Parts: sequence; structure tokens; C-alpha cells
Amino acid sequence: MNLRDFDYHLPKSLIAQQPVPQRDRSRLMVLDRQTGAIEHRLFSHLPDYLHPGDVLVVNETRVLPALLIGQKESGGKIEALLVRKSGPEAAGESSQEWECLLKSKGKMRGKTRAYFGAGLQGEIVGKTPAGLWRLNFEEKGNLDPIFRRIGHPPLPPYIRRNGDRKMGAMDLERYQTVFARREGAIAAPTAGLHFTETLLNRVRDRGVQIFPLTLHVGIGTFLPVKHQEVEKHRLEPEFFSVPLETACAVNHARALKKRVVAVGTTVTRALESCVGGEGKIIPQQGETGLFILPGYRFRAVDALVSNFHLPRSTLIMLVSAFAGRELTLTAYQEAIRGNYRFYSYGDAMFIK
Repeated sequence: MNLRDFDYHLPKSLIAQQPVPQRDRSRLMVLDRQTGAIEHRLFSHLPDYLHPGDVLVVNETRVLPALLIGQKESGGKIEALLVRKSGPEAAGESSQEWECLLKSKGKMRGKTRAYFGAGLQGEIVGKTPAGLWRLNFEEKGNLDPIFRRIGHPPLPPYIRRNGDRKMGAMDLERYQTVFARREGAIAAPTAGLHFTETLLNRVRDRGVQIFPLTLHVGIGTFLPVKHQEVEKHRLEPEFFSVPLETACAVNHARALKKRVVAVGTTVTRALESCVGGEGKIIPQQGETGLFILPGYRFRAVDALVSNFHLPRSTLIMLVSAFAGRELTLTAYQEAIRGNYRFYSYGDAMFIK
């Protein structure tokens, strides 16, 4: 498949710069992948499309305040998006070297000092083979409390804040799902941003069980597909964990011919990564680099809640695998004609 097969033109005016005032008042496109029928609703109507006995699976990852804003020793502004710890003791608190994405005016060089506030400072010591910068902090001990105090939500580059503190404070709450529990992601699982506690209770009232898993969204979310032959692309592995209770609930639902509804592409990838030889979900944790393209046979997921994704992205490729490429692009064109809001803070689809 060619990369251009997953392209479409989106007017910049449809890129959502902020969420709707109330999470579940975003719009919802309902797409029937068997008939191609499209309905236009609100996200608060999602329970209308769920059936008793369905299992709704959510990603309870929590976004780290992983964006640090500071100054280089030259006085120029620098932004560091922390990706992961590195170095020989990366698993422990004694490791203070992080791999990160850097944004700065002027050319970046190794052996440059940077200052981020709260006494936190470090040195840029070079690049990794993958092209990430290595940032070595001088502070000893656990840096997480400092990151929480001075860090910012790692919003995607298409959302612009320009130093607006009021919007930044709003992002701390809204760029996080209401079921976020396990800290470790550097981007939100955006399909989950539309849920409220009230809506979750209405889902339960429909006789639908809700179970969690974790997939910490990593750098792969930010990296574009560079190969024209998309099959050559490789996703950066991401940590995931599917607990026993969730695996049992999914297996029980499928045995009874009930649906498993995945909230987002992250849930889909985690569940599909756990399917064993007999078609059952095996509880486990580890890393997955599962890259789902059209032609993939889904064995764990029967319905999908998803936002509208960037063209040429691995996410639109996964949705195209689930609903069909032509139908997916048709639905996206319908959303553009209907002035739906796109991307992280945008509207949603329910694909059944």
C-alpha cells in the first residue's frame, strides 16, 4: 500500500484548538461498516448504540506533564518533550538521563546547558541512533515531583497556546481522561477524552461492563510515516498491560457472541496484541509495536470509538483496517462537509 492511499485534505479551520465546554457534548459520527450508513449524533448518545452484555474497554493511562520549557545558557528558549529514561540504569531513579524531542531557535548542539526552573538544569549531551536528544539532569533522586510542578501537558504541535496561561491550566485537566490512573503516557488516548462519570454510569445502566487496560502512548504517536510503502514502517514499541479481569471479561463476552467495544486505537492495539493461539485474550504486560494495516484480521475488537486522525498517520491506517479504507475516507469527507472538529480535541466516531 502507498502512503498517499491514506491522504486527505483538511481545512486548518477544522483542527480543534480546544475541547468543547462539556466533554460529552462533542459530536459523534456513527458509522455502520456493514451498510456504510452514517448518522450524526452527540457523544452523549453513545449508550444508545451499546447493547446489554457488551464490554467497553478503556485505557487508564495518565499523561505525564512531560513538556519542559526553559532557556539555554545562551538565553534562547528551549522546549524539551521527555520521551523516556535512558542510560545504563534507566529503570531506576538514579538514572537522570532522558531521551527527548527538543525545539529551539537556532541550531542545536551537544554539550549545551539548559535551565528549566525550580532549580532543575541539565546538559544536552548528544543524540541517540534514533535521532532523539539525550538530556542529562544534574538533580539527584526522583524527578517526578519536579516534573509535576514545572511541566506542561505535552500537547500535539497542531494545538497552539502561545503562552496563554488560562488555556494551559485548562489543558492540565482536559488533556486527561476521567479514568486516567497509571502515569506514563506522553500523549492522551484521545477517544477517551469524551467520557464523563455520568456518561460512564449511563453505559453501565445499559447492562454494559467497563474494564480497563493500560497502554502508555509513546513517541510513535508523534513520528510520521516516512516510507511510501507503508508496510515498511515500524512502530516504536509502547508499554501495555492487560489485567486478568479484563482478559476474562473480553473472553466471556466473545464466548457469548457479545461485542467488545474498544475506546480508541490504543485499546485496540493492546487487546489485539494479547490474542493467543485459541483466539482468547491472554492477560500480560510488556511492549507492543503492533502496526495494524488494511488486510489485518481483528480477533478481539468488534466495535471502535475513535477520534478523527491525521492524514497519512498510523492511526487512520488502523481505522481503515477496521472499517475499510474507502469507507473510512468517505466518512472523513462527510465529516469535513459537516464541519466536524478534528484531531485530539475534536469530535468522535463510533464504528460498529
